[in-house]
Amino acid sequence: MNILLIGSGGREHALALALSRSAGLETLFIAPGNPGTAALGRNVSLDVADHKAVVDFCRTLQVGLVVVGPEAPLVAGLVDDLDAAGIPAFGPGKAAAQLEGSKGFTKDLCREFSIPTAAYERFSDAASAKAYVRQQGAPIVVKADGLAAGKGVVVAMTLAEAEAAVDLIFGGAFGAAGAEVVVEDFLDGEEASFFALCDGERALAFASAQDHKRVGDGDTGPNTGGMGAYSPAPIMTEEMTHRVMAEIIEPTLRGMKSRGTPFKGVLFAGLMIGRDGPKLIEFNVRFGDPETQVMLPRLRDDLAALLLASAKGALPAGPVQLSPEAALTVVYAAKGYPDAPERGSEIRNLDAASAMPGVTIYHAGTRLEGDRLLANGGRVLNVTGRAPTVAEAQTRAYAAVDAIDWPGGFCRRDIGWRAVKAD
Repeated sequence: MNILLIGSGGREHALALALSRSAGLETLFIAPGNPGTAALGRNVSLDVADHKAVVDFCRTLQVGLVVVGPEAPLVAGLVDDLDAAGIPAFGPGKAAAQLEGSKGFTKDLCREFSIPTAAYERFSDAASAKAYVRQQGAPIVVKADGLAAGKGVVVAMTLAEAEAAVDLIFGGAFGAAGAEVVVEDFLDGEEASFFALCDGERALAFASAQDHKRVGDGDTGPNTGGMGAYSPAPIMTEEMTHRVMAEIIEPTLRGMKSRGTPFKGVLFAGLMIGRDGPKLIEFNVRFGDPETQVMLPRLRDDLAALLLASAKGALPAGPVQLSPEAALTVVYAAKGYPDAPERGSEIRNLDAASAMPGVTIYHAGTRLEGDRLLANGGRVLNVTGRAPTVAEAQTRAYAAVDAIDWPGGFCRRDIGWRAVKAD
């Protein structure tokens, strides 16, 4: 089977590596891919916003499965057009992708189907949002309704911060994503990322991880797309996994089906685990980045077979087979990230670092210029270690980071601190 993978980041490099190991794979195409994916398949130039071009490519190259990595093509309805052409695609259609495309949509679904989440209200003007903020008090959370590349959320510890966030969002900082604002209660507890594969009717627990969103050590500084992660999340015990499936994932699938928009693909639940159990922070409708880079190294099943079964509405009874090993990834970012990352600096000694035991390095924002590897984005590399414990995986990942010669980069030095402290 030929497979087309859409995307260019570290998540797609991790997906490409797992898909390349599928027993039924003939050729893996990646659009557009990156220097890392080029070693695993064929990087191709394809305008994924041109759905007809994607369909024509799949027909010409006899593609049997399309895997959509990033959220934007999902929200734009690419899967609908592939389905209409009879081409199996992993991911939700446009209507179901609103679970990520609109935070207000998801909050309303939670309210309708009694899915535990923070109390909230939606606003289309700054004055009303600020009045609600003053009524509720701080801490409080202010969110741009639409897609904002993981940066449209402000956890405001004071009223002044909350009001400034309202002004920032309505002032156009996130473009059309900020046409509406969701203001919700601050939740206290421990965050976790939980993933379930869905086929429209059923959900299959996949894996858990914990992400580190803030740019600096000690969870300081602005939110980013993610500075590192580890898997599994210790707080996601077997009992907690059952609760999340029963209280959040399965009611969401039932609710979406009852609305006539059944959900297929991967449902990524950002959770807050508090004293009274799990609550939903938000949904994403694709694999997380950098969570994918720590979940897939633990996967023992054939990823392509699982994703095709999801696309065709025929997931196996399960469970998904995962290694008991831990994995931890450190995001190596360009100086200036997240505000103004510096591009063009050279990265050396990557081969030696990749050859270290239990280490995999994923390209996230790189380009080749002759035989020189250059930084070409904000989050540039994902350095992943695997080992029996999170602490050992952390040691391996940072040893590889230190072996890379890249003066233009930086990383957090405390990824996995919570789990390591608990070991």
